[in-house]
Amino acid sequence: MKKITLLLLLFILVSACGAKQTQNLLNSGNYDQAIDNAVSNLRTNKDKKSKQDYVYLLEEAFAKAKERDLNAINMLAKEANPAQLEKMYNIYLQLNSRQEKLKSLLPLKLLKEGRNAIFPFENYNDQIIDSKNALSAYLYANAKKLMGTSDKMNYRKAYDDLDYLNQITPNYKNGLQLMEESKFKGSDYVSVYTKNETNMIIPVRLQNDLLDFSTYGLNDKWTVYHSNKQKGIDYDYGMIINFRQIYISPEQIKEREFVKERVIKDGVKKLIDANGKEVLDEKGKVVMVDNMRNATVRIYEFRQFKSCQISAKIDYINFRSNQLLQSFPLSSEFIFENIYATYKGDKRASDDNYYSYFDRRVVTFPSSEQMVYDTGEDLKAKIKDIITRNRFRN
Repeated sequence: MKKITLLLLLFILVSACGAKQTQNLLNSGNYDQAIDNAVSNLRTNKDKKSKQDYVYLLEEAFAKAKERDLNAINMLAKEANPAQLEKMYNIYLQLNSRQEKLKSLLPLKLLKEGRNAIFPFENYNDQIIDSKNALSAYLYANAKKLMGTSDKMNYRKAYDDLDYLNQITPNYKNGLQLMEESKFKGSDYVSVYTKNETNMIIPVRLQNDLLDFSTYGLNDKWTVYHSNKQKGIDYDYGMIINFRQIYISPEQIKEREFVKERVIKDGVKKLIDANGKEVLDEKGKVVMVDNMRNATVRIYEFRQFKSCQISAKIDYINFRSNQLLQSFPLSSEFIFENIYATYKGDKRASDDNYYSYFDRRVVTFPSSEQMVYDTGEDLKAKIKDIITRNRFRN
């Protein structure tokens, strides 16, 4: 009985806290958040006496939110500023959405007053359509005006306006065509190429990999990278990957010989006591224990090694002013290593993680060209990091 009473008291306290929070939101002017709180609490058992506070709060919050929005619309209408049409359109959408949110709950009873809560709904369809049409016309006209300049930033603003226009009024006039044009003219085009300042030949496939920007996973809305210049495009920037130095070490095979000793288990044996007698268990059977002994192995280890280091730099060029914007050093290393081993003696004396070396054999060293190419993935990761951290246009 005490447990039930405590649970009931806890429920009452939680409900009271929820209603108080909603009241605080209402008092601070956060009407829509107060409405959301009340609606959430009224979705179950809406006619219970404990839910009455939420009904009163919802009625008041709805009335105040509606009054606030209609006053804002009246003010905007008097200003007659086309730039405020989006705000007016969104307020009408908000008025309608708020009503739709309440419809599934109605009717809501006010038990003490013996009536239903009052929520004066309006039909905003005409206002929504009219404000949307006015906004669409404004967005279209404003985008065309912005596109009448030679400023890339204006083209980007025009694109955003046209994108929003297509969301609220799909296929408005030639809006999609204008979107493509504003995207093209608002983008920065970067010509990417390599320079070889070393005395070695850079593998063609490495150059192709480094210049294949589709594999970099860069997500830049307004920057387009081309490794091959295209007709009809006036490039804004250049990005040059300068190979400065390539060092490839000689092929090396290092040998070493060492001995390992270890106590290992070698079967089992009878347990003998201090008197030299066999030890028996409670059933009279001889007790068997691990037979431990010292094992030794002589290991002959061979290590094949070859390395490649590449130093380069990334240059950002402004083609408009023909000036160097920034330079970034770049270095990468690839190491080929193969370790294998033979042994004499008991290999169990070696470390457990060393066993795999006994199964390996000598392999052919990679060519110098392959070594240079194998640095590609590391180079690409570092180039991507440079581009991500250092945009051409801030």
